[in-house]
Amino acid sequence: MYDFAPVGYVSLDALGVIREANLAAANLLGIERELLTGRPFAAFLGDPAGREGFTRHLGLVRQRAGMQSCEIKLAGKEGRVIDAELQSVALANKTQAGYVLTSIVDGTLRKQLERTLQNAHDKLESTVKERTAELTQANQQLVREIQERRQAEESLKKSYAEIKSLKERLQAENVYLQQEIAAQHDFGGIIGKSNALSYVFFRVEQVAPLDATVLLLGETGTGKGVVARAIHSASARKERAMITVNCTALPASLIESELFGREKGAYTGSDSRQIGRFELADGGTLFLDEIGDLPLELQAKLLRVVQDGEFERLGSPRTIKVDVRIIAATNRNLEQEIRNGRFREDLFYRLNVFPITMPPLRQRKEDLPLLVNHFVAKYNKKIGKEIATVSRETLNLLEQYHWPGNVRELESIIERAVILSPGTALEVLDCFDSLPRTAKAPAPEVQVLSELEHDHILQVLQQTSWRVEGKRGAAVLLGMNPSTLRARMRKFGLSRSTAG
Repeated sequence: MYDFAPVGYVSLDALGVIREANLAAANLLGIERELLTGRPFAAFLGDPAGREGFTRHLGLVRQRAGMQSCEIKLAGKEGRVIDAELQSVALANKTQAGYVLTSIVDGTLRKQLERTLQNAHDKLESTVKERTAELTQANQQLVREIQERRQAEESLKKSYAEIKSLKERLQAENVYLQQEIAAQHDFGGIIGKSNALSYVFFRVEQVAPLDATVLLLGETGTGKGVVARAIHSASARKERAMITVNCTALPASLIESELFGREKGAYTGSDSRQIGRFELADGGTLFLDEIGDLPLELQAKLLRVVQDGEFERLGSPRTIKVDVRIIAATNRNLEQEIRNGRFREDLFYRLNVFPITMPPLRQRKEDLPLLVNHFVAKYNKKIGKEIATVSRETLNLLEQYHWPGNVRELESIIERAVILSPGTALEVLDCFDSLPRTAKAPAPEVQVLSELEHDHILQVLQQTSWRVEGKRGAAVLLGMNPSTLRARMRKFGLSRSTAG
């Protein structure tokens, strides 16, 4: 390693005479390695000042411990002058009082680079001065252009102010028109303008800004899920997610872990931790669809979450608290389910804080044209058809149908009709021919809005044992002033005695 090191090494005695040298040192000094031994190292120094500096360097090496450095000029081969850095250290020796090991680092290239760097710096300084002068001149030109632009901008201010005023007015009118259209035909995705549906809109507007629990009642396919999304979208929780749980679609063995989560190893096959839907909905809304199908053994645990906002994961003793708004929906008669022992009465009262009954499609036939146009446009785009018209005869046929499957059945029939219609007019005859004859029973008489309101108020009064005022009174559940509720009771002739 000593012989073939890229750095030159020489071993000197106390007088500075070379005892040993490696190949790199011989190459730097321009003399064969064997001829270096016994020669004073000072003989290779370029001038007397260098020799004096080397003598002082040796003195410091003998006097002080550790490495000592100095810079000198060496006379190399072919008269080359080497800017070298010596690093020397005194070492003990068994046969002599001591000797000095010196490394020789060629600094010529470094000096050249320093000179090149200085030249480049000087050139850069000169370039910067020239460029600064050019930029100063350009800046002056820019200042003149800015002044000209300011004069042009002043002349445009009046026109811009007028355009801005007109734009704001147009935006305000647009928002107003959109609100009008939404209120009449499309309330958060709920399409219709019938009296029965208008009452649903009214109830949604009442409860959406609050955190009250909502129970959506009605037949399958009446749009309970759409109403749930509309309530969430109009609430203060709209920035967070609405998590949906279909209590019918989930197997009874898995619904508990889906709702409340589980820890790893909670039961056989649970090889990972699972976050439940209640935790996912924290800060948002949880929509429990088909709540009437929830197993009875889970209803007590659900009651605790609805009531106290806390639960435990399967396999964990730690209690978790959540802030979740509950919206539940069912097509079952929960009061009948309670009488049959399939639904807890206390859970029903907790969920039935603000009930909203969705009217079936046969009770809002005036919404059929809007719904048909909506579904035709939807499936035109999806299927690539161009159905442009719906005849009065087609609408009459749709209005005469009983619609046991409600809006969901209507959408299915319109999709089929769009596929089968050969021209640009919607034809539904083939679609109805494929239906069972029992489904074509005549529709019952449409229930008017006042009858819906009468039935709803009567239902809530019966639930509260005819208590009107107070924390658990019917007025609170209906979102009415007690005096307003009494006026409605007088209008409909409602009293405990007449109700039997």
